[in-house]
Amino acid sequence: MLGFVSPLPQQPQRPVLSGHMVVCGDDALAQRLAVELRYVYGERVTLLLPPGRDPRRPELPTTQRGRAATLFGRMSAAMNRNLGYGTGSDTDTNAGVEAVRILEAAEPSDEAFEEAGVESAAALALVYDDDERNIRAALTARRLNPRVRLVIRLYNRKLGQHLETLLDQAAAVAVPDLDPTALDTSTTVLSDADTAAPALAATAVIGSSKVIQAEGLMLRAVERTPPEDGRTAAPGLCTLALLSSTTHDPAGTEGSDSSGAEGPQLLPDEGQVAAATGRGTVVLETVSRADPAGPPPRMGGRSAPLSQFFSRRLRWSALGVGLAVVGLAVASWRTTGDDPLHAAYLTLLDLFAMGDPAIGDPTARQVIQLLSGVAGLMLLPLLVAGVLEAFGSLRTASSLRRPPRGLSGHVVLLGLGKIGTRVLVRLRELDIPVVCVEDDPDARGIPVARRLHVPVVVGDVTQEGVLEAAKIQRARALLALTSIDTTNLEAALYARSVKPDLRVALRLFDDEFATAVYRTLRTAHPQALTRSRSVSHLAAPSFAVAMMGRQILGAIPVERKVMLFAAIEVAGHPQLEGRTVEQAFRAGSWRVLALDATPPEDRRPDLTPATPAAPDSPSGLVWDLHPGYVLRPQDRVVIAATRRGLAELLRRRRAVAVRP
Repeated sequence: MLGFVSPLPQQPQRPVLSGHMVVCGDDALAQRLAVELRYVYGERVTLLLPPGRDPRRPELPTTQRGRAATLFGRMSAAMNRNLGYGTGSDTDTNAGVEAVRILEAAEPSDEAFEEAGVESAAALALVYDDDERNIRAALTARRLNPRVRLVIRLYNRKLGQHLETLLDQAAAVAVPDLDPTALDTSTTVLSDADTAAPALAATAVIGSSKVIQAEGLMLRAVERTPPEDGRTAAPGLCTLALLSSTTHDPAGTEGSDSSGAEGPQLLPDEGQVAAATGRGTVVLETVSRADPAGPPPRMGGRSAPLSQFFSRRLRWSALGVGLAVVGLAVASWRTTGDDPLHAAYLTLLDLFAMGDPAIGDPTARQVIQLLSGVAGLMLLPLLVAGVLEAFGSLRTASSLRRPPRGLSGHVVLLGLGKIGTRVLVRLRELDIPVVCVEDDPDARGIPVARRLHVPVVVGDVTQEGVLEAAKIQRARALLALTSIDTTNLEAALYARSVKPDLRVALRLFDDEFATAVYRTLRTAHPQALTRSRSVSHLAAPSFAVAMMGRQILGAIPVERKVMLFAAIEVAGHPQLEGRTVEQAFRAGSWRVLALDATPPEDRRPDLTPATPAAPDSPSGLVWDLHPGYVLRPQDRVVIAATRRGLAELLRRRRAVAVRP
């Protein structure tokens, strides 16, 4: 009798994806980046997350997968509802695109990459919080797919440069016929801390000024309040944005993408600006090119200044003794008629009790010798005090400084992690006095603060007396940049109770929580500046553009929206090619600001020429473009764009899923 063995159940075959994008990460940046690619660029995205609980909220059972799915659902509804896109419309970047595919894997291994389809992906973003994990994953991905475009998150700048060169060389060796343009963008190393730090520093220091620096290019945008007579604010070089019309309304807009018509409007046209009476504006005020040959700003060094070795009293005492010695030398020269150098020599001998007694010499010489001896007696304790203070200063040079007495007009910075450290360096580059507060004495930014001689208060900011030790009552601004939302909020509320007009910038992740905080603080303290910033929200556009094979020059926050600046080649963009500057402007999407006159063979993505231009050759950026200038295919322009507008310019033809 023959027996039949039932076959094993057939596993459903996974569709083989091609040309999609893969995002791997373990924190908010990975989720934000997936949202940016899916709901702004309309790309097919696979998100690879580690399993387990949400690391920021371990008390909740929500997994990373569940939290990401909730975020994607909320973003999908908000994008289509508030932007007015209907399914299948010509302007809907989400039409016909499936939802984000979410996978879970403890490590970005070969098996996980195979499941995510890295072998046939167009781009891969590695945005884990750990640099070592990102490096291992990048080497694995380059081996599996030499053509994939890699975007890597690294905090270490120098290591990132070496890694970028190594991975580019590996791609060139594995694929000798790789297009040079594709090779230039095959590996991009970015840091979310470097991307967000300028915006965070500008918010705390200036409040209404936003500066973008890109290899010598400097753009300065300024918020301008409307005149009291109801007219519109001065436009500057051009108006970049209109601010919310419900600034002091507790139920009004919070300035995000879901704010509607009352929220901020990016890149308005002349009609919208003229009709927006009573609304503040963000205008492009100045454009300049910094001197690349100029020395970098001094931010301290290994050697401490003289004032940190010796006290003020000791320095004044030394100055007094020195002036006394000089006076005695001059008196000896004038009274004895001796040579000036010889008179000074005799005075020093008398000062150190090394000269012969002035027996038989004139009375003036004898008096000067006695006074020199008295000055020598004063010099001995001065030298002993100097030696003791120098040894004491060297012994405490490795310890953290305390905020000095009388300090005022400084910025209180909470948190010295990755973000806080970069912001600290940025503030010191601007020569802004800073006092840091950190509860971990071994935090990443402690050595940086010690090197820059920045005062640090070690303690829990939620404990009484910590902010007072940082002189919060005399500070100009508070930057709360810890990784815990409630800690940042508690510090901001307590600081406002001490100083109601304090300028406050909060780092918050949750959008709904940030909206409630922003509205409440803005209404309770209408005369004080309040800003809520999400590092992942500021950094995600830069990573998304890099995955599309481009590079942005910078980004500025407009309330809770983001405006991007980028250099775009006119060729291949029908929205620009053959049109005048005036015709190429699309309100709410993009605006041409400048023309890059550098020859095409000398251009670089960061707007710096590859070789110095000849004196008689055109180079640099032309900012006073005539509205009737026709954009040619060989031109490259600098544009200001919204996230969706830049996505439309950079959008590639979607690849379809290939099924076996």
